[in-house]
Amino acid sequence: MGIMLVTGAGGAGRTTVAVAAALAEAQTGRRVLLVSGDADDGLGVDVLRPTPAADFRREFLALQERSATALDLLGATPFEDAELTELPGSASFALLRALREAAARVRGHERDLVVVDLPPLLDALALLALPEQLRRYLRRLLPPERQAARALRPMLAQLAGVPMPAQFLYDTTARWEEELAAVQAVVDAPTTTVRLVVEPGPAAAETLRTARLGLALHGLALDAVVANKLLPAASEDPWFAALTAQQHAHLAHLRTGHDGAVHALPHLGRDPRGAEDLALLAVDAKPTPAPAWTVEDRRAEDGTLVWHIPLPGAVKGELSLVRRGDELLLAVGPFRRNVPLPPALRRCTVAGAGLVDGDLRVRFTPDAGLWPKAP
Repeated sequence: MGIMLVTGAGGAGRTTVAVAAALAEAQTGRRVLLVSGDADDGLGVDVLRPTPAADFRREFLALQERSATALDLLGATPFEDAELTELPGSASFALLRALREAAARVRGHERDLVVVDLPPLLDALALLALPEQLRRYLRRLLPPERQAARALRPMLAQLAGVPMPAQFLYDTTARWEEELAAVQAVVDAPTTTVRLVVEPGPAAAETLRTARLGLALHGLALDAVVANKLLPAASEDPWFAALTAQQHAHLAHLRTGHDGAVHALPHLGRDPRGAEDLALLAVDAKPTPAPAWTVEDRRAEDGTLVWHIPLPGAVKGELSLVRRGDELLLAVGPFRRNVPLPPALRRCTVAGAGLVDGDLRVRFTPDAGLWPKAP
């Protein structure tokens, strides 16, 4: 067991599906923890709620305390706890912190499964990409291998009478790096899967394509697609029957456009009321591994190495690739990612790329000046 992340289109019922999944797993005897800011209490499953306001105040006051000497020299007036209100973006960091805490309980064998109620799809994908992005920014701005003259800093600090800013920055960066690495390890773990919730309507197929593309770009597995709020098929009312037929047509389109399972959940005609209603909305899905990024050695055939990057649903016109140093800057649709090259490909030059049935194939030619020569 591990981490189940639940996201989807806005208004599709993400929280309901997340609660139903957590409750169904708990009723089998598993020790389940639900991470959600919107789920109700008293449904038979433990809930861990992110606390953006409290987290922001704690982090801000801790930073203020560590900077007290420098702030005093500048004549700054410190903030008090009672006057602080969280800034935009605090909810994202609070959710990541809650995810890390919940995952620690799984590693500590306190829990078997964590179900996480994520924001709508695009926000969720941006959130899951955040730890890797921030770690990259920190390494570029404050590379740890360039902490020059570390032995001189205590002496310089005594002469100046204040802590050296560089040391303060590196200490803070090291702490952030540790926390971000812990969250990224949870996101990248093979036991972390994503469940997508959509309504069977005109936007469902595009939502699924976007989800598959964004998740594959970040190496995440889509364990199930849930078509929620499906109306009953039999009705004598012409308007209702037409709406139902439209829903079922979109459901069929979803199933033809996805090589995995699409689970249909009924519209209850009301908001779910308690465990009995939620039991009707449980999905029995088996986790599937994320598509693998592999390097194919074709040196014997045509002298190249081919990096296969699965991007289901990608369109050639929405794709761009730029190599910069030991990274590949990959943009596809609304998503961007700076991907470190595998060690073998860092000693190669890019020879071309092609997209075949959702498989991006980037060809590399070994650099004769860097590649080991055969004995």
